[in-house]
Amino acid sequence: MSDLYPLQLVPEFVERVWGTHDVSALYQHSVGAKPIGEVWLTGEQCRVANGPMKGRTLAELCQQFGDALIGGGNKTPKRFPLLMKVLFPREKLSVQVHPDDEAAQRVGEPCGKTECWYILSAEPGAQIGLGLTPGTTRTQVERSIHENRMEHLLNWIDVRRGDMYYVDAGTVHAIAPGAVILETQQNSDTTYRLYDYGRPRELHIEKGLAAMKDTTHAGRVLHDGRTIVSSPSFEVRRESLREPQTFNTRSAVHCIFAADGAARIECAGKQPVSIARGDLVVIPAALGEYCVVPQWSCETLTASLPGGEVEHPKTVLHELATAAHADCMKID
Repeated sequence: MSDLYPLQLVPEFVERVWGTHDVSALYQHSVGAKPIGEVWLTGEQCRVANGPMKGRTLAELCQQFGDALIGGGNKTPKRFPLLMKVLFPREKLSVQVHPDDEAAQRVGEPCGKTECWYILSAEPGAQIGLGLTPGTTRTQVERSIHENRMEHLLNWIDVRRGDMYYVDAGTVHAIAPGAVILETQQNSDTTYRLYDYGRPRELHIEKGLAAMKDTTHAGRVLHDGRTIVSSPSFEVRRESLREPQTFNTRSAVHCIFAADGAARIECAGKQPVSIARGDLVVIPAALGEYCVVPQWSCETLTASLPGGEVEHPKTVLHELATAAHADCMKID
């Protein structure tokens, strides 16, 4: 265990057709001819940037250290439990749905995909599509897919900086352009694409309809301003720091993302690590106590596994939904 220390990870820039050529809101990365849609922060192929384990992947370290790195509450031993990403949508993402744990395991996947979206920034008019409008039937969904008009069955919601949205498995969802989003999710990339606005990409209609749930817990999370989401799959805590503050992993891995400002993370007997906007540091479960020392000020979002049995968060949805305007739905 003494070999472990706070691990800064190298972000992985992932090309997506709906992405952007400008990620300067968080990164100095030079984007090539193909747009960047996602920046994976805790992907299992992300590599350590600091210390003796520099260059090793998160997957390799999970295999070597197991619970000392991850913690004992992980449903998939020796596999990193949480995938954190930053999304940069400049075109609409397809309408999707993800299976829950039970449905995913039936097809050989280790877990389902419940996720949450924290809005890091939002242009005026930025929206997400979350869940189906009340009374929508599966027959109507399938018919609307074939008639190329499914987007009109979603609840379209205007978003703003600081909002947190919960998207539990089985929720039909989409993201429109204009926001930069921190996504925290179960470590699964199982996605069923139901609808893609007529674009020539593969759809997974049968699997998607089977994974879709009539009722979910999705919506904007009603939170206390610090723990901004707590759920059976993960917890995300937000801190705005101007003074040093001590935290404890309590035997569960912590993933600290710097949303703004800069800080130094200190852990007894370990080399300190500095983070700035866009960086992520993994605090192994076995390290216990650590201190975040802001450099002037720092806003962090820390994801971890829940401690014990946790209910789904309280959310609001339909009262937030706005009418889907035809000009908003045009393909860029």
